[in-house]
Amino acid sequence: MSPLHQLAPAAEPAEAGTDAGNSLPSYVVGQDGQGRWVALESHGLGGGYFRSREAAFHYAVSETGRRAGAVRLSAEPLRIAL
Repeated sequence: MSPLHQLAPAAEPAEAGTDAGNSLPSYVVGQDGQGRWVALESHGLGGGYFRSREAAFHYAVSETGRRAGAVRLSAEPLRIAL
C-alpha cells in the first residue's frame, strides 16, 4: 500500500501565514455515511463524489500538484455540504 493510502487523521487547518494556509489546496479523502467515496478541499472550494477510493485519490493528487502531505485519508465519515 502506498503512503497516500495509509490511514491518517482528517486534515487540520493550516496555520495562518503559511503557504498552505493562504492558497495551496489540500484534500481529505474518505467515505460518507452511505459508503460513497468523497474528496473534500480544505477551503471548501472543490471536491466531489467518486466511484472508488483510487478515483478520489487520483483527483485530489492531481488538484494538489502531487505535493507530499497534501492529501489525507479520513477514518471518520465525511459530509459534503451543498
